[in-house]
Amino acid sequence: MSDRTTPDPPARLTRWEQRTEVPLFLAGLIFLTGYAVRVLTPHDAQPWNDIALILVWSTWLLFLVDYATRLHLSGLGARFLRTHWLDTVVLLLPLLRPLRMVQVYQVVQRRRDRPRLSLYARVMSYAGLTAALLGFAASLAVYHFERTASGASIRTFGDAVWWACATLTTVGYGDAAPVTFWGRVVAAGLMAGGLALLGAVPSRWRCRW
Repeated sequence: MSDRTTPDPPARLTRWEQRTEVPLFLAGLIFLTGYAVRVLTPHDAQPWNDIALILVWSTWLLFLVDYATRLHLSGLGARFLRTHWLDTVVLLLPLLRPLRMVQVYQVVQRRRDRPRLSLYARVMSYAGLTAALLGFAASLAVYHFERTASGASIRTFGDAVWWACATLTTVGYGDAAPVTFWGRVVAAGLMAGGLALLGAVPSRWRCRW
């Protein structure tokens, strides 16, 4: 249910969001690809590392331009930070961009007269894609922070993927766990995302009925 006390966004902001959400999602995939190359390839692997670094920074600058444009078109000033908190978090932590999949879905749906898939199929497909991208991003991040840490149990990218699967599904085997501060921050975020995704599918399915 929408908040009735929140005014509708300006028409210019709505048009901007409709035109840019899908391209920005694709830019997010490019950012994730560049970050993956930076994490998974040796530091002396040239020119791939340089290309990946250019992709990471250029796409982040694109996200910054989009954020500044949304801020200007909204006319909210400092209140934009509160009403669009997810945009702010995603700008600071671009690896969380998969969480914007719901907004991308809404934009795509506005462009169609009738949805091609049933409600349950749409929820499952978008939740599945979000989970896969979020798990992959978390695997890269925790591997980046943990691979050289003293006493770490996550030493390879395979360990990181296994940890992400166990964490995202809330199974939590405990055979692999982050020991660094930032690794645990990533773990906390992934656990929260996993709980949200597990709750989203049944709740949206109940809403249909």
